[in-house]
Amino acid sequence: MLWHILKFVAKRFLYSVLVLVGLSMLVFVIARMVPTDVVRATLGSHASERAIVDMRTKLHLDDSLPVQYYHWIKGAVRGDFGISLMTKRPVVVDLKEFLPATAELALVSLVFSLIVGQVLGVVAARYRNSWLDNVSRMIAYSGTVTPAFIFGILFMLIFSYWLNIFPTMGRLSSGVSPPPTITGMHILDGLLTGRWHVVGDALWHILLPAVSLGLSAVAQESRVTRASMIENLSKAYVRTARANAIPQSRIMFRYVLKPSLIPTVALMGMDFATTISNAFLVELVFFWPGFSRYGVTAMLEGDLFAISAVVMVLGVMFIVMNLIVDIITSILDPRISLAERS
Repeated sequence: MLWHILKFVAKRFLYSVLVLVGLSMLVFVIARMVPTDVVRATLGSHASERAIVDMRTKLHLDDSLPVQYYHWIKGAVRGDFGISLMTKRPVVVDLKEFLPATAELALVSLVFSLIVGQVLGVVAARYRNSWLDNVSRMIAYSGTVTPAFIFGILFMLIFSYWLNIFPTMGRLSSGVSPPPTITGMHILDGLLTGRWHVVGDALWHILLPAVSLGLSAVAQESRVTRASMIENLSKAYVRTARANAIPQSRIMFRYVLKPSLIPTVALMGMDFATTISNAFLVELVFFWPGFSRYGVTAMLEGDLFAISAVVMVLGVMFIVMNLIVDIITSILDPRISLAERS
């Protein structure tokens, strides 16, 4: 059984690599089709012709497209995406600065949505058609139809300006120094270095934006969990367990919850990658110095080097999360890898 799971994961990994290569080709072609002189935009309008020729030679812009793609993907693999037209720094430096902030926000949002979504889904399925089920479905509906930035504005007005409980912006308070950089995520770096006051302050700052960003995922995951559990509760093995007088709580958590998690796990994997790409407005509301905000600003400014890097990073995140989801679902239900084999 383990061998079949490993073969299934290896096949998925090969597909992921092929998808990533296709994505890199698409990004490269689109970047070359945009009517912007990257060299002049990088060097400025007063650059000499000699400097322009040298830059074009350095970037291999006078070579054929296959040669240009080879040098571009070679640089991308090394983390060299060029110089950002916005910040005038290497794009990889910008990514190291902004990506951990959004990754931390997305991870905290994912943990919140995982806990709350599962609890609401299980309660709604356990007490189907009761007032608890109705309240759960109302919360799910509200989270589905309301954009995340609306929650962010409401939470800021209530908890920051009215009740004055949470801060309104930033990742840390002005008097708190960030921990030594290991991952770039303040909470994790604070835990790794024992800076507990930094961990507390970072959690205090991240809570409102993370909850605002995670409510939509809570809505979807609770609905999927509820539907999956209700379906599994009607299976023959559950009726057999009830006939044998097994307690309802044991049936719910030992026999029904695990198979019901499979569609939810797939949804959570996509929620994480989607959260990173959709976090722009929440980051704007809370002045969060994140990757999504950087990516949208790059698109508005026409920064081709930054745009290419952002799209590639997002593509890698989607592919990696898909691969992780495949691994988890094959462990939860080995029949999936066996079905793939057949």
